[in-house]
Parts: sequence; structure tokens; C-alpha cells
Amino acid sequence: MSPPVSPTIPPPPAQTMPDDSGADCSARALLRRGVYAILIALSVGGMVGRILAVNAVDKIGVDKTNQDRQIALRKQQLKDQGQPVDDEAVAREVQEHFVGQQRPFLSANDRSRWDTIRALVENGTYAIDDIQNESGWDTIDMVRHRGADGQWHLYSSKPTLLTTLLAGQYWLIHHATGASLKDHPYEVGRFMLIAINVLPLILYFWLLARLAERYGQTDWGRIFVMAAATGGTFITTFSVVLNNHVTGAVTVLIAVYAALRIWHDSRREWYHFGLSGLFAAFTASDELPALCFLAILTAGLLWRFPRQTLLYYMPPVLIVMAGFFGTNYIAHQSFRPPYMHRHDVVGNTVDPDDWYHFDYMRGGKLRPAYWNSPVGIDKGEPTIPVYALHALVGHHGIFSLTPVWLLALPGVVMLGWWRRYRLRELAILIGGVTIICVTFYIAIVKPLDRNYGGMTSGLRWVFWLAPLWLIAMLPAADWLSAARWRRGVGYVLLALSALSASYPTWNPWVQPWLANFFVYLGWTHF
Repeated sequence: MSPPVSPTIPPPPAQTMPDDSGADCSARALLRRGVYAILIALSVGGMVGRILAVNAVDKIGVDKTNQDRQIALRKQQLKDQGQPVDDEAVAREVQEHFVGQQRPFLSANDRSRWDTIRALVENGTYAIDDIQNESGWDTIDMVRHRGADGQWHLYSSKPTLLTTLLAGQYWLIHHATGASLKDHPYEVGRFMLIAINVLPLILYFWLLARLAERYGQTDWGRIFVMAAATGGTFITTFSVVLNNHVTGAVTVLIAVYAALRIWHDSRREWYHFGLSGLFAAFTASDELPALCFLAILTAGLLWRFPRQTLLYYMPPVLIVMAGFFGTNYIAHQSFRPPYMHRHDVVGNTVDPDDWYHFDYMRGGKLRPAYWNSPVGIDKGEPTIPVYALHALVGHHGIFSLTPVWLLALPGVVMLGWWRRYRLRELAILIGGVTIICVTFYIAIVKPLDRNYGGMTSGLRWVFWLAPLWLIAMLPAADWLSAARWRRGVGYVLLALSALSASYPTWNPWVQPWLANFFVYLGWTHF
């Protein structure tokens, strides 16, 4: 007989199934085998992804070789000049001026934010002129305009609210320990990344697990969704760098979780409304197209719970909006974020309101801004159909790189209209936000912005939607659990998704494995 099953966790559709030897096995044994297979799928996908990305580049070794070469050259120079050679003195001299290849901040994208964090705490300004001029702190994600002092300055092009909050964390570390990002970039930077990304992701996984328990119908389906969350999406891939996508995924999940407690669990406490409003608004401040998420969620709560929404939900929304526009104005003397000061160049004429086309000083040389003439993938895809193809199922495809999202498509319908779920409002929210955002990213942005997120391992602008799609996967995963061949399909989808998520072995700011494969085949080039 099968062991008793808790009434809060419905048993899998098939209580017993014959194993390979023809004997019957219990539902729990089948569950265990399913867990093993899921973990194996994750492991295999992760290993294959890392194997495909193996490349023998040891920057520590490169630095040592270059430093030894400079020491040898300096010794030879002293000998040629007839001067005495002191080995220790030469080594100290070279080390003092040596500029190595190593740095803990992996891309111009995240360094843009780190530059601002340093500038705010160390210089008391949003201007990054001096910071970006230092070795290892360069960035291309910057704009130029006159500051409050009437002089021309360089600024990060990233939204200011998140960066300002993180500068507060750095201020505490800097003043409590005396350590700075300039002198201790690895120690301070890694500590901040753990606090910024890893700790919130623990909360993220915990909330997803609670939602899986609340709305999932089978053990296998719940476990499958959690396996996808922990190893099959790009959220964990980007946990090693400072970015807005991990934060956006965490905040959108908190907002949805609080809203579901209100909507489906009849919880009317003020803090559920407050948390939902606070984090929905913060998601919009982090991922600007998430304004549609904020609008749909706000409209739903206003329609169903007008009094509590106005009293408890709206004040945090207004506070976040004030922080977003307030910090933006302090930084740029404009309520419009830098992205809205980007204009097409007509002939040789640059719009006076354009902040992206300029020349600037670095290393004592006048240089053109990268966005004066972007190269490679940053040139943008001129045709929408080709961009849509590769953004959905091509070299940067949502479904080709992370095929577990194929389960979210029927999952949304099942979530809202299958008798076992009947979460229609949640399905409308997920489906509506997905359609609006994907359409915006593909069809509405300017040609120059149709660049798949630049040099990155996936279409990063949709990463913040991951928790919504994971919730939508629950009914589809429950359906897969009912038959061996369906579970097999799930294992393949999960393994391929884990491959893509783990292909960037240590730096997410690289091309996806599919893009590199397409280049290898000669189908495209960047």
C-alpha cells in the first residue's frame, strides 16, 4: 500500500507506476525518482554549459607575466644607463605603477553604477568625471550635460534611485571601516553584492516556494518549478554583478505575493497593501516598462479594495515616485531620465537636448563617446521581424535560451481557466504584463535600442518577468507530472535552460551560447 499523503499536498495523478523491472513503486518512490531526475537535469545542463564556455584565460597569470616583463625591462634600462640595480626597489617601483587586467566589476554596464556609488560617497556628487578616468573604472554607459554648477560633466545613464540607495550602503561601510571601493574593490564590492543580490534572492526563493505550496497541485510540479527557479533562469546568472534585473525580479515577486495575500487569502492588514504598493512602484523605477505592471496591479486593487488601496497602497507608491524623480532631478537637473534625452543624429546635427553624443577626456586624451558610433551588436537590428525572431526563438531568444518558458504559455491559460486553479485575475496580470512588455521591447523601441541588451548572455530586459512566468508554469508542471513522457520533456527543457544560465561561467556580460554557435556556423556576426 501507498503511505498516507498529507491532505495539504495532493498526491500525484498516478499513485503507482511500474518501474523498469515491471514491479510497482509507490507514489513517494516515484516522487523521489522525479527529484533525482530534476537535479540530474540541472547538473548536466550546468556542466555542459560550463564545458562549452571553457577558455584558458588566467588574468592572475597574465598580470604576473606582464609585471615580470616590466620588471625585466626596467632592470635592463637601469643597466643600459650604467645605474645600480636593486631588485626590491625595482619591484616596488613597477608594482606602484602597474595597471593589471584584474578587476571585480565585469562590464561597463555595472561599472556605470559603481562609478556613481563612489562619486556620491567619496565626492558628494553624481558626476563621475574623475572616477571614470581612473584605471579600471571606465564605462561607456554614461551621458554628458551641464551640471548645477554650469559646467559640463559626465554622469551614469542608469536610473538614479537604486544607485542612490546603494550609495547609502557604501556610505555605512566606508565610514564604519574606512575601506573604500577604490582601495579595496574586491572586499567591499563582493560584500555589497552578497547583500544586494544573494540575500534578497534567498527571500525570493522562499516566497516562490510558499506560492508553489499554495497554488501547485502535485509534488513533482512544485519541485520542478523550484528547480527551474534555482538553476534554470538568468536571475542567478546575474547575481555576480550589480544590475537592476535581479532587484526587479525580487521586488515584483514581493509585490505579487503581498497582493495575492490580499486577493485570495482575504488578508486586509495595512502592511500587505503597503508592501505591494512599495515594491510594485520600486519595480517600475528599476525596469521602466514595468509601469504597466504597476498600472494593472493598482487598477485591480483599486477596483476590489478602493479604501484600503487609497489609504495604504498609494502612499508608498507616491514615496517611490518622489524618490525616482527627486534623485533624477538632483543628479541631472531634469525630471526626465537620461534615456529620454537620447535623439537620432540628423546628418551632422546633434539635438541640443541629446546627452549621448559628445567627446570627453580620459587618460589625457580627447575621446568620442561610444554611442557616437556604436559597434557590433550595439548598432541595433534595423528590421522588426528579424529582431522579433531572434528575441523570441533565435540567438537571444526568450524561448530558445530558456525553453522552460514554453510551459508558461499554456500555464497562463490553465492558471486562469482550469477548474483546479481558477486564478483568473492573476493570469490576466501575468499575461497582460507579458504581452505589453515584450511588444514594447521588440516593436516600440528605437532601432538603436533593438540590440538584445548589448553584450549579454540573454535578452536581459525580460529577466524581471521570471517570477511571474514561474508562477504561470505551475499548472503546466502539474500536467507534466502525470505521465513519464511528459516528465521527460520537462527534464529536457530544464536541462537546456540550465545550460544557458550556466554558460557564462563567471561573467554574464558575454554572448549567449546560441549566438556564439550562430557565429561559428557563419549565420550571423556581431
